[in-house]
This record gives sequence, structure tokens and C-alpha cells, in this order.
Amino acid sequence: MQTRNDIVSANDQHDGDHAPGEHDNDGHVGHVHGAIAPRRPTRAQLAHIQGWGADLDRKDRPGVPMERTPPRFINIPDGDPAPQEERVKVLVSTERPGRTPLFGTVQPPSGLSGMIRRQAFKLTENDVRHWVLLLLADRVNMVEGIGEDLASGKIPNVLAEMGIKAEFQHNKAGLAKKVALGVAVVGTAVYLMKRRR
Repeated sequence: MQTRNDIVSANDQHDGDHAPGEHDNDGHVGHVHGAIAPRRPTRAQLAHIQGWGADLDRKDRPGVPMERTPPRFINIPDGDPAPQEERVKVLVSTERPGRTPLFGTVQPPSGLSGMIRRQAFKLTENDVRHWVLLLLADRVNMVEGIGEDLASGKIPNVLAEMGIKAEFQHNKAGLAKKVALGVAVVGTAVYLMKRRR
């Protein structure tokens, strides 16, 4: 029986035979997009496993004739894809200062919530303040959104946006519990405030 080291050393013999990202007949893969792909055993090394390679013949594959021919991603282009153009401010972690090739631009940092997010990203991700500030920024951004709606003459339908109608139709028991909990919290707060006076 072959050990893992035997398989790795057998794969090492293939290293100089193929261009980066190129597959050989035995399923070995070299470098893919600048990263080292995992070493894969050859067909001969896996032949002892009962049932292995049962779908190597196209006529034995359940997806045929629906299976796409030629298969996708056989000829992978060399190099990394062109990075997305940065048109808005993108905040990045201090641990990983470079941007990823693709990133979201729907919610650029702006206003008070943007200032809070900028402060959060000055802290490392293992600092709990980083995450608390991001949660706070989300809540502040929600209030800013309501303010923007009112400033533009749109009255927000808060109950509909919270999904009350759908919850009433599909989860009446859960909605009743939430209402009871909300009433209890508000009632307790009012009671404690009157008691202090």
C-alpha cells in the first residue's frame, strides 16, 4: 500500500512537464492563477479504490447528454483577472490591506455611519470594538436612511419594511411573542422611570 509521501513524491516527478494551470492525462494540476493547486494522485494510484473512476467514460455519466461539451474552464487563461475599478471608497481590513479583485460598491461609507465605519476599520478584526462599531454603524445608517426618505418627501412604511404583514400571515405565534416581549420591555422601562421619580 502506498503512503501519502509516496503519492507526493510521485506527483513531484510531474512538476516540470506542464505549464501553470495545465492538466495532464492523470488529473495532475500545476499552478493555478498564481497559487499552488493541491497535489492530486494519478489514476493509477487511485485504481485500487472500489468504484473509483466509474464515470470516466462519458456514456456512464448520469449528466450525459445534458452535460456541456466542451466542458467549461478547460482552457483557463493565464494570470489573474483584471481587478475591479474602485469608483467609491472601499474600506479594507488592517490585516489584509489590499482590496480583493471584486468588491461591493452599493453601500459606500457616508455621513455619520461612514465615519464610524472608518474608525472601525482602523482597528484589527480580533478587537471586539471593530465589530461593535460596525454594528453601531449599521444602526446609525438605518436611521440616516429614514432621515433621507423624510427629506425627499417619502414617508417610510416601517411596519411593512420590518415584514410585519408577512409575519402575520405565516407566523402569528412568533409575532404575538415579539409583541408581548416588546410590550413587556416598554412597560418595564416606563415603570422603572416612574419609580425613580
